[in-house]
Amino acid sequence: MTPAVPIALLADRIRRAGEVAAAHDTDLLLVTPGTDLRYLIGADGESHERLTCLVLPAAGHRAPPALVVPRLEAPGYAGLPLDDLGVEVVTWIDGEDPYLLVSDLAGGPTRVAVVDSMPAAHVFGLRDALPDVLQELAGPVLRDLRMRKDAAEVAELRAAGAAIDRVHARMAEFLKPGRTEQQVGADIAAAIVEEGHTSAAFVIVGSGPNGASPHHGVSDRVIADGDVVVIDIGGPLPSGYYSDCTRTYAVGDTPPASVREAYAVLQDAQDRAVAAVRPGVTAEQVDAAARQPITAGGLGERFVHRTGHGIGLDVHEDPYIVGGNALALEPGMAFSVEPGVYLDGEWGARIEDIVVVTDDGCERLNGRPRDLVVL
Repeated sequence: MTPAVPIALLADRIRRAGEVAAAHDTDLLLVTPGTDLRYLIGADGESHERLTCLVLPAAGHRAPPALVVPRLEAPGYAGLPLDDLGVEVVTWIDGEDPYLLVSDLAGGPTRVAVVDSMPAAHVFGLRDALPDVLQELAGPVLRDLRMRKDAAEVAELRAAGAAIDRVHARMAEFLKPGRTEQQVGADIAAAIVEEGHTSAAFVIVGSGPNGASPHHGVSDRVIADGDVVVIDIGGPLPSGYYSDCTRTYAVGDTPPASVREAYAVLQDAQDRAVAAVRPGVTAEQVDAAARQPITAGGLGERFVHRTGHGIGLDVHEDPYIVGGNALALEPGMAFSVEPGVYLDGEWGARIEDIVVVTDDGCERLNGRPRDLVVL
């Protein structure tokens, strides 16, 4: 299990996590398998009834960094540079209490932060083992690190964007009248893997009225001439970093003027929102930049979701581009810009690109045409 991330970068992440934890007055971060663990040590593992937990002290706390892991699963972590990272591997066997083991390693904390995705069984087990210790979520600590992508992460997201662009470039192979959404979706899923992803995490083929449901998926509906079809697809690269890109297509016949006019409003809104992205602008200001032209075009009630979500090792993570989020954007933040319009019972459309904030604006990581392409 050799990590793709350089050891020096992992060491820097662990160091910074400890510093941010200290700034939050948190003594320990308790990290079970998942993308937070992958971010910190280069592998995510699996979370189940046997506890695996990274015990990561805040800067200045006396506890040593340690990975508590069942002995039968320890070989799965053998390829990691844990010695180089200063992380001791502490194993346990069935019949021992791993929560008390964490307690013994914890160094007398008063406040610990558990990762947001930790199973409840482990949360309660740790609570019983540390009864006088305040538990809180580690999200505020780890999101401070994860939503500011470093150069290696941006390179992976750029590669993911190029890979999913190659799938959209092949859409004429798959999206044809007379085929069902399920048939089209199966071909797209195979192409996602063919173009460099490890799997297809999601495939939305929303044809005709199904396009008015933003998270439709696929169905047995047969695609017809004149349908407007929303294709929202993505998946992880071997590094774990995700792609996510949406384009809207017209099949067979050119759609009527009412559809083309509404789509032009949507395309303008997406362009304006991307143009608004730069350091210092808030997430809610980007959302407003997308929402204003759609509202002015009489379609405001048809835009029923936030403008975007962060992306990285999770397909949805901070920052969220939504009204009420006053977070100021910083270089390295990566997120989708994906306004949509949805006419119930008729059709829908969405345009989505991943962008990364740069020193003076942003970089789009998807380059396929954003026009309403007729196939």
